[in-house]
Parts: sequence; structure tokens; C-alpha cells
Amino acid sequence: MAVDSNEGAGLVETTVGRELVSAPCEGDSIIEPYEGMEFESEDAAKIFYDEYARRVGFVMRVMSCRRSERDGRILARRLGCNKEGHCVSIRGKFGPIRKPRPSTREGCKAMIHIKFDKSGKWVITRFVKDHNHPLVVSAREARQTMDEKDKQIQELTAELRNKKRLCAAYKEQLTAFMKIVEEHSHQLSNKVRNVVNNLKEYEFIEMELLQRK
Repeated sequence: MAVDSNEGAGLVETTVGRELVSAPCEGDSIIEPYEGMEFESEDAAKIFYDEYARRVGFVMRVMSCRRSERDGRILARRLGCNKEGHCVSIRGKFGPIRKPRPSTREGCKAMIHIKFDKSGKWVITRFVKDHNHPLVVSAREARQTMDEKDKQIQELTAELRNKKRLCAAYKEQLTAFMKIVEEHSHQLSNKVRNVVNNLKEYEFIEMELLQRK
């Protein structure tokens, strides 16, 4: 079932580009994600889960994705808690281990997995609700908004698409060049064959003239 602004009083419409996205509204009961929940786009799902995270008391992290091998489109994405995973100790340049800074990673498993469906919607296929830490968001953490991370992701994605377009253009030009070379090689082979045939014919005529003498 798709998220709709008419489904109860706990939703408010938020504009993303030209798209209206429904998100949990202040002062009302929290709309919890569930498996099978549908969204019009990946961004709509991100906004919904980011608002859910803010109201529940954690910071959303945009995590791994799966892309199409054919055209690089994102087909699935994981969105989770910023305390997902663990920080690894970094050994100093000259051997001793540096004093670790306070880690925000606590191995939290809370997340949603969204997937692009053949219907054209983005669907939640997995929802892990429970966190392994207190749900309190500090003011400093709250400033690390989804928009900043998304901007970096979008810039990198745009750069990757541009490089893929360039590669496709270069491949097309190389294919066209190879075709021209192949055509010229074929024409040259025909000319060489004609010259060889003419020489053989000339030699045959010359031999006949010598025999008549």
C-alpha cells in the first residue's frame, strides 16, 4: 500500500522537487515503517525514514545500495541508524595505537531495505525496528542532515553517469573508426588483387609473344 496524505491525521505533505511526499507529522502518533509500504521514489522513502528517525530519536544513515549492471540505476537501498557498524582501531604511523576518539558506532542493526518494484514504486522489503542503544539525538548529531550526505551522493552519481556517457561516446567513435578501417582494408585488398591479376595477365601475354618469336 502506498503512503498517502489522506491516510489519517498523522501525515503531512512535503514537497520534493515536483513530488509530494508524505511524512510523519509533529504532535501525532508516529507512523512506523512496515514491510510492503510503498513510495513514489527513493527520495520519498529517504524523507519518510529520516522524519521517522528524527521523531523516534536517532539519526538516519544512507547505507549501501545495489545498482543495475546494465545502466547503473539504483535498484535497492539500505537506510539505517548512524550507530550502525563498529569503528576499527587505527594503528599509528610509527607503531603505537592512537588514542581512539569517542565512537558513535555501536553495531546497531535498525534499518529498512527498500527495493524498486516492477510496478514502478519503491517498496520496503525489510524493516528492523529495535536499536541497541538509547534513542536520544544530540543537537550536534541532528545538524548532520540527510541533505548534506545526499548532495555528495548525487554529485558522485552525476560524475559517474558523465564518465559512463563519455565511455559510451568513445566506444561508438572507435566502432565507427574500425568500420571505416575495415572498409578501406577491403577496398585495398580488392585493388591489390586486381593489380596481381593484371600482372599475371601481362606475364601470360609476354610469354605468348616470346613463344611466337
